[in-house]
Amino acid sequence: MGAEKENLENGGASGGGDEQQSKKAAKKQAKEALKAAKKAEHKAASGKDNTNANEESEKDCSEGKYGSAGMIQSKDKKEERVFVFVHDLKNYIGKGPVWIRGRIHTSRAKGKQCFLVLRQQSSTVQCILAVNDYISKQMVKFAGNIHKESIVDVSAKVVSVPNKIESCTEQDLELQLLEIFVVSQAKAQLPLQIEDASRPENTDDPEGLNIRVNQDTRLDNRVLDLRTPANQAIFRLEAGVCKLFRDILTDKGFVEIHTPKIISAASEGGANVFTVSYFKDSAYLAQSPQLYKQMAIAADFDKVFTVGAVFRAEDSNTHRHLTEFVGLDLEMAFKYHYHEVLNTIGETFTSIFKGLRDNYQREIEAVGQQFKVEPFKFLEPPLVLQFSEGVAMLREAGIETGDEEDLSTPNEKLLGRLVKAKYDTDFYILDKFPLVIRPFYTMPDPNDPKYSNSYDMFMRGEEILSGAQRIHDPEFLTERAKHHGIDISKIAAYIESFRFGCPPHAGGGIGMERVVMLYLGLDNIRKTSMFPRDPKRITP
Repeated sequence: MGAEKENLENGGASGGGDEQQSKKAAKKQAKEALKAAKKAEHKAASGKDNTNANEESEKDCSEGKYGSAGMIQSKDKKEERVFVFVHDLKNYIGKGPVWIRGRIHTSRAKGKQCFLVLRQQSSTVQCILAVNDYISKQMVKFAGNIHKESIVDVSAKVVSVPNKIESCTEQDLELQLLEIFVVSQAKAQLPLQIEDASRPENTDDPEGLNIRVNQDTRLDNRVLDLRTPANQAIFRLEAGVCKLFRDILTDKGFVEIHTPKIISAASEGGANVFTVSYFKDSAYLAQSPQLYKQMAIAADFDKVFTVGAVFRAEDSNTHRHLTEFVGLDLEMAFKYHYHEVLNTIGETFTSIFKGLRDNYQREIEAVGQQFKVEPFKFLEPPLVLQFSEGVAMLREAGIETGDEEDLSTPNEKLLGRLVKAKYDTDFYILDKFPLVIRPFYTMPDPNDPKYSNSYDMFMRGEEILSGAQRIHDPEFLTERAKHHGIDISKIAAYIESFRFGCPPHAGGGIGMERVVMLYLGLDNIRKTSMFPRDPKRITP
C-alpha cells in the first residue's frame, strides 16, 4: 500500500506538470496563430495575399537582359553583335533586332513604361520599354534610373510610328527595347544640361525665360558642351574646311609641308611672340610658318601649303582673337605678277564656299537650329578692290581715315556692310595696302612706294587672310629687315636661302576658326575653337 501510494503520488505530480505545460503550449500556439492571421491580413491588404503571389512578384523574367556591361577591357570580341547608326535605322524597320550604342539624352518613367531618347552624336531616336511577358518591372525601373549622358548598348526592334516624333531627328520610327546594358555611367549631377546648352539663341527673350548656359560654363565643361548638335556640326564643318583646302590646293599642284613651331626669331617681327625656355637658351613659338614656306619655294617646291598651329602673344580679349589658332597657309611661285597668286587664293576661297554649301548642308542646318545663320553670299570671280577705293567708300559714308593707316575693326565692319550693299557679296579682296603697316618681307609697290604688293581678304567685313608678294632679293630683304629693327643675325638662315636664287613668289595666311565663324555668321571665335586659348584661358 505504501508503494502504491508513492506511485500514485508521483504519478499525480507528473500528470499535473504535463497538463500545465500543455496549457502553456496551447497558449503560445494561439498567440502565434493570431500573429500569423494579422500578418496574412496585412499582406492581403497590400495585394500580397499569399505566399505564391509573393514569390511570383519577385520573379524577374528579364534577368540577363539588362544591367551593367562591366568595364570593357577587350576581353571578349562579341563579333556576333553588329551595331548600326541611328541615322541608318530607317533601313531596319520591320526587320530583326539591331544593336545600337548611344547616350541617354533624356528619360521619363511613367507607370509600367519608360521612354528614353537615345543620342548618337547629332542623331536622336525615341526608345520605349513597357512591362509585358518578357519585360519585367525591374528592367523598366532599371532603365528609368540610368543617369543622363550615360553610354548604353541596346538591342531593339525598329518600328514605324503613325505620328511624327518632333523632338527627335528620327521622326518616323522608334525603338522597342529588348535589352539594355550600361557601358559607362555618367554621374548623377551634371554641371550643365545638354538640353539647356542646345537651346536656340533667342534675342527676343528680354526676360530670359529660356534657360541659357553662359560661355564660361560651356568652356569650363567643354566635353559636355561639345556634345550639342550645333557644336557637333560646327567642328565637322571645320574638318570640311581643312579637307576642302587640302583637296583644292592639291588639285592645283600644291604640296603639303610641315614647318617648325619652335623658332629662333620672331616670324613677323615685333613683340607679340611667346618666349619659351630652350635648354640653356630661349626660343619663340612661331607666329606664322611664313619664313619656312618661302624657304620651301627657294627649294623648288613651287607651290606649298601647310595646316598647323599658330601662336600670337596679343593681349586681345575680343570676339575674334585667340592666342593659338589653326593657320591655313599657302605660298606659290609666280611668273610675272603677284595677282597670279591673288587670283589662285580667291579661287580657292570660292571653291571652299561652294564645297561647304553643296556638301555640308546638313551641318549648316544643324547650326541654324541654335544660332541665326544667314546664307553666305559670294561672287565668282571674287570682288577685288584697291585699298584706296575702300578708304574712299568709308569717306563717302562720313568716316575719316588716313591713306597710310590700317583699317580699324569698326571701319572694317562698316566697309563690309558697304560692300555688301553695293556688290551683294560677303567675301571680297582689298589690294595694295600701305607699305608702312605691312611686315618687313613685303614687296613695295613699284609704282608708288607708299603702297605695297599686299592684300587682305574679308568675310562679312572681317579679315580672314593677310598676304603679299615677298621680297626674294637677299640684299633688298636685308635692307627692309634693318628698317624694321630686326636682328639680322637671327634670320641669317632665312636671308641666306635667297642667295642661292629664288623665284618671285607670294602667299597668305588664313585663320581657320575665323573662316568658319564668319561663314556661319557666329558672334564669337570661341564657338569655333574646340579648346580655345586666349589671354585668360589655357584650360581645359
